[in-house]
Amino acid sequence: MNRDSIQQLLEQVAGGKMDIESAMSELVHLPFAELAHSTLDLHRELRQGSPEIIFGKNKTPQQISDNLIRIHAAHGKALATRVGADKAAEILATWSPGLPAPSYQPSARCLTLGLGQAASPADGERYVAVVTAGTSDLAISDEAALTLQFLGHRFVQINDVGVAGLHRLFPHLEVLQKATCIIAIAGMEGALPSVLGGLLPGPIVAVPTSTGYGIARDGETALHAMLTSCASGISVVNIDNGFGAALFAHALLRQF
Repeated sequence: MNRDSIQQLLEQVAGGKMDIESAMSELVHLPFAELAHSTLDLHRELRQGSPEIIFGKNKTPQQISDNLIRIHAAHGKALATRVGADKAAEILATWSPGLPAPSYQPSARCLTLGLGQAASPADGERYVAVVTAGTSDLAISDEAALTLQFLGHRFVQINDVGVAGLHRLFPHLEVLQKATCIIAIAGMEGALPSVLGGLLPGPIVAVPTSTGYGIARDGETALHAMLTSCASGISVVNIDNGFGAALFAHALLRQF
């Protein structure tokens, strides 16, 4: 249940189209839902502008399925991140045929329920640019993009334009300059956000990835480089956290 649905409910009561007891039965499950294994926060969209999103790693297929169904019932859509291919296959194989079927995106490792196709931004429409330094960072980009779609935002993805061949970035500068927010994703030495921060006017959310050899230390080197960037206006999320970058962009865009 979100702000719009509560407003419609109150308008029905005020207009005499619904009695108070019926409205109370609709509102009784608003704060949270207690399942056998989870307590789902159904009030989060009302407070923060986005429903609870399921972190699928270490959850069982049954737990993920139960959570998807209950969140979808409350909000009309649901998202589970970090769901491996084997776990997703088990969820899809055992899904009840009487319910809307979830969709799995292998690269993003995400399951969605009730989510349509992504639409490209129209002229003059706000959007987020999701940029990767290399193809090895694409899974994190896809996670960020799918989360943005779930949250109702338009986005463009620009891939494999890192500093090893910086000339690849220049044809995309106009698109990047018009973006309301940029999510910059890079492993290795993590230089891409600094480059973008020196070229672009918009706020940048930097995502270090675990891509790299040896001293890259599964993303720690990129994380430290992004935190010490010389460019201004850069915020940094945790290693491989495309989801977190999308939520930061969502919070930012909601202020406009």
